[in-house]
Amino acid sequence: MGFLEKLGFKKKESLEAGLEKSREGIVGKLSRAIAGKDKVDDEVLDDLEEILIRSDVGVPTTLKIIKRVEERVARDKYLNSSELQRILREEIITLLKENTLERPAEFDAELPNHPHVVLIVGVNGVGKTTTIGKLANLYKLAGKSVVLGAADTFRAAAVQQLTIWSQRAGVPIIQQGQGADPAAVAYDTVAAAKSRNADVVLIDTAGRLHNKTALMDELTKIKRVIGKIVNDSPHEVILVLDASTGQNAMLQAKAFTQAVDITGLALTKLDGTARGGIVIGISSELNVPVKYIGVGEKIEDLQIFDRISFVEALFKD
Repeated sequence: MGFLEKLGFKKKESLEAGLEKSREGIVGKLSRAIAGKDKVDDEVLDDLEEILIRSDVGVPTTLKIIKRVEERVARDKYLNSSELQRILREEIITLLKENTLERPAEFDAELPNHPHVVLIVGVNGVGKTTTIGKLANLYKLAGKSVVLGAADTFRAAAVQQLTIWSQRAGVPIIQQGQGADPAAVAYDTVAAAKSRNADVVLIDTAGRLHNKTALMDELTKIKRVIGKIVNDSPHEVILVLDASTGQNAMLQAKAFTQAVDITGLALTKLDGTARGGIVIGISSELNVPVKYIGVGEKIEDLQIFDRISFVEALFKD
C-alpha cells in the first residue's frame, strides 16, 4: 500500500473514474463491435484496429498490438470474441512492461540524491505548473522537504502561478520575476535547497518549442550551472504532456526528446478525454517511461503510473 492509500486517498477509484471516457472509447466500442459474434475473425480484428487508432493509441503501436492478438488467435483456434478483452489486456500490459519502469517509486521512497533535482519541461497550456504544484504537495505529504524554482521567466503569468501553487503546497519558492535569466534562477534554487538541506528541488522551465535550438541552449545552460552545485544534476527531466491533445502530444514528445534528454513523462488531463490510448502509444513509441498521469483536479489525482493498474482500470468491466 502506497502512502496515498495510507492517508485515505482512494487511488484505484480515482484512476477508474478518471479513465471513464477512455474506457468507453475503447471497451464500449469494442463490446458493441463484437456483440453477437462467436469467434475472432478478420472483421473483428479490423474493428479492433480502427478502435485503437481512433483512441489515439497510434498506428505503429496499434499494429504491434494487432499482430500479437493475431498470433494468440492463430494459436488458440477456437478462441471466441468474449475472450478478446482479456487477451487485449494481457498484450497491452506486456507491451507497456517493455517501455515503463518495472517498479515505480512512491513519493515516500528514499531518494538516491540529496537534494534530488528535477527539471520540468513542456509547452504552455499542458498543465505544467499544476503538475509541479501537485508534485510538491505530494512530496510534502510524504514527509519530504521541497523547494520550487520559477525558471519559466518568459511567460508573463508563469512566476505568479507557481507562487500560488507554492503557497497552496506550503513550500518555499525561489523566483526573480519575469525576464530574469532562467539559469540564474535555477542556480539560486539549487543553492538554496542545498543550504536548507532540502530533499527535492522542482524547477519550472519555459514552455517554448518553436525554436528547439534555443530550448536546448537554455536547458544546457541550466544543467551546467546547477551541476556546479550538485553533481550530476538534474537527476530527472520530466516532460509534461496534455493527453487530451492526442497525437499532438505524441508530436510534442518526439520534438522534446530530440532536443532534450527526457527521463520521464507526465500525461495530464486524462479524465477529460477519451484519448487515454495515447498513454499506450507514447509508452511504446518512445524510449522514455511514463512516470505520472493526471486523472482529475484533486491533489491525489496526479498518480505514479503503474502499467497493471492503468490497464485494469482501462478495461474494467
